[in-house]
Amino acid sequence: MSKNYTILDLIRRYRTPLENHLIDGLVDGRVSRRDFVRHGSLLGLSLPLLGRIGMAAGLGGMPSLARAKGAPGATIRVASSVPAATIDPVTIADAGGLLVMQQVAEFLCVDGPDLVLQPALAESWKPNDNGTVWTFKLRKGVKFHSGGEMKAEDVVASIDRLADPANSSNALSVFNGILQKGASKKVDDYTVEFHLDAPNGNFPYMLSSDNYNAVIIPASYKGDYEKSFDGTGPFRIEKYTAKVGASFVRNEDYWGPKALPERTEFTFFTDMQPQILALQGGQVDIINQMPVLAGVALLKDPNIDIISLKSSAHQQLHMRCDEGPLKDARVRRAIALCLDRDKLAAGLMKGRSALGNDSPFAAVYPSTDTSVPQRKQDIAQAKQLMEAAGLGQGFKITMTTERYLEIPEYAQLIQNWVKEIGVQLDLNILDQSGYYGDAVFGKSNWLDSVMGITDYGHRGVPNVYLAAPLKSEGTWNAAHFKNKDYDALATSYIAALDLEAQKADAGKIQKLLLEETPVIFGYFYDYLTATAKGVAGVQPTAMSQLFLDKASKA
Repeated sequence: MSKNYTILDLIRRYRTPLENHLIDGLVDGRVSRRDFVRHGSLLGLSLPLLGRIGMAAGLGGMPSLARAKGAPGATIRVASSVPAATIDPVTIADAGGLLVMQQVAEFLCVDGPDLVLQPALAESWKPNDNGTVWTFKLRKGVKFHSGGEMKAEDVVASIDRLADPANSSNALSVFNGILQKGASKKVDDYTVEFHLDAPNGNFPYMLSSDNYNAVIIPASYKGDYEKSFDGTGPFRIEKYTAKVGASFVRNEDYWGPKALPERTEFTFFTDMQPQILALQGGQVDIINQMPVLAGVALLKDPNIDIISLKSSAHQQLHMRCDEGPLKDARVRRAIALCLDRDKLAAGLMKGRSALGNDSPFAAVYPSTDTSVPQRKQDIAQAKQLMEAAGLGQGFKITMTTERYLEIPEYAQLIQNWVKEIGVQLDLNILDQSGYYGDAVFGKSNWLDSVMGITDYGHRGVPNVYLAAPLKSEGTWNAAHFKNKDYDALATSYIAALDLEAQKADAGKIQKLLLEETPVIFGYFYDYLTATAKGVAGVQPTAMSQLFLDKASKA
């Protein structure tokens, strides 16, 4: 298709310089259509507008986002993990708990499976010139299940709770250094401004389903969420029994299209195998998250469909940079060169992952610099690095990790691979509570171990990965990595509003981390959801959420 410059000029007339620069990138071919849509949605451009720009740029129409036409009235049955603690939007941190909460409570915007931000309780958003203030316009006429209309004061109160250190919010890992209590300002009943500590080009993701604590609940909330399960979502709570399950019914007063299912039922399981048997036996319709190795039998079952989402979820292998043999970056690089990443992807992960290149920049991110060469297994080079570091005879060290998903098998593979360069790696595999401890330095096997593997869930942008585990003062810096050049680059990336500026900083970060290798990113695993044949319209996210409003059964 040819470009229509008349329409493009008309569209440009009402756009900011930042938006026009992104449009220029699309028209000139510097920015792919996929990355244009994702970054455009981040800047607050609507999907219809992004589609019109794509048409005018000669790239054809966008895929239809038409609503699924399944039959209404079904009961959808879900198998999930047991919530690990009392369900509270402020403190919830586990997959089972956030899944239940998300059935009734909603976000300002939703991070879709393609990382495109879609409006939910907010209709639109935009930054100021330097990304220090983001303004969100709220949807009108949205009612809480308890009856009141959702307005700006509810949004301000919800986010202030999360940003207040006194509340021990799980979302502080996202908001620390970004948004303080009191920095969310009501402009009018349907407009909220967020005044940030520093420029942040990816901030809308911090208020989306990507930050699973950031649901909007009434300003009057005082605790005891399990007594009300109040929210604005397409389902209302019917019954919740701790450690057993929950059920929900359609919200007939929902602000959007009414949910197709009449009811949804969630059964909690402590292990994966009973979930698999329940799905195969017809007791449930969906397994919310299925690990690859535990679910191998389902991958080839003709009666089961697998929804596979590319994600940025991964298992970080940290190496302490401040003591012992791992203090030498040459030794850390040598260990990284022992990994056969192709075998990890094809064998351990059964083809359900993407290669990692020892930085947080997964292939799913539009800002990832794909021109940076992929690190490959190279035992000869690894041995040379060990010799240069004066450790040609090898050394003995312990790696501590958690018993979760494929991590124990991953640890065993690494143990075998590093033998080739003389490293005797002892494994200390703990249950999750023993591994994480109090999750603070001095009281955590995770943060205090000389070497360890930690699971990190999906994020729609890499900001948390860049800051918490890698910045000098990062709250999750198990590698004890302190590098002023890295800190400056990470700060610059996080501040950048422009996609091409982000990509330039990303390339520098990727190269620096390949040189320093405080953390090995071996692979980024796909998020898998299993459904029975005939179940349609199920939309999981790689954050362990499950949107069922369009679900149906044949």
